Amino acid sequence: MSGHLPVDKTFKLFIGGAFPRSESGHTFQVHGADGQFLANAAKASRKDLRETVRAARSAQSGWAGRTAYNRGQVLYRVAEMLDARADEFVDLLRNAGRTPRAARREVEQSVDRWVWYAGWADKVHQVLGTVNPVAGPYFNFTVPEPTGVVVQAVPDDPPLLGLTSRVAPAIVTGNTSIVLSGAGSALVAMSLAEVLATSDVPGGVVNVLTGDVAALLPWALGHLDVNAVDLAGAPDDLPDEALADAAENVKRLVHGNPDDASPMLVAAFLELKTVWHPIGR
Repeated sequence: MSGHLPVDKTFKLFIGGAFPRSESGHTFQVHGADGQFLANAAKASRKDLRETVRAARSAQSGWAGRTAYNRGQVLYRVAEMLDARADEFVDLLRNAGRTPRAARREVEQSVDRWVWYAGWADKVHQVLGTVNPVAGPYFNFTVPEPTGVVVQAVPDDPPLLGLTSRVAPAIVTGNTSIVLSGAGSALVAMSLAEVLATSDVPGGVVNVLTGDVAALLPWALGHLDVNAVDLAGAPDDLPDEALADAAENVKRLVHGNPDDASPMLVAAFLELKTVWHPIGR
């Protein structure tokens, strides 16, 4: 037998640290900027979303309970592993239409951004927390706490930097993330999931669902065990009734430019708790 038999890869989902197929068995084709077939990807269903919320919820308290220093070290490990597979991600971005130089720059920026947010892990509390001046024999403290389970519609452009810029600030303070990725970023998202799976990120802290974001997002907005939804990569024609469903459990909606880098984006995924304590007791 001569020649090489091509083996088309089918990317699965990433749920709870494992790579299951979609419960429906459905897949979709992913093509490059030139129209060439690249791979098959799993098409997540509503049941997949429900299972992923359970996995994210189960992981959230343990992840939030780790020290800020430890979470920062975990994010730094992600940067190390991403940097080790830089050439692979450059090829993925070139298939998406990037020039070699632009692809390399985006990978380097993404590695740097994981490191940057890792550095904020043990500093956010000092920046956002405070001792409030009050009248009376009390101490009054404001303490930031993680929101909980965050569903994130990530942008197709820029695929890797946009994904990094949304997920890293969400998880650095103890939230867990469910990434919704469309065809334009599916292969990058699942390749990053492989990086996360070989890093020190606990199972369920980051989960990736690929498929029809416009179909998955309304279900996420209406899910009562989802605490926040990041709409950075949401479709423009998201129905008003889907957004109204988010009010059912006072769900936080986060907006912003897809590739922003700011400690205020970390704050967008936090709740501020005020604690009163009597002086002298």
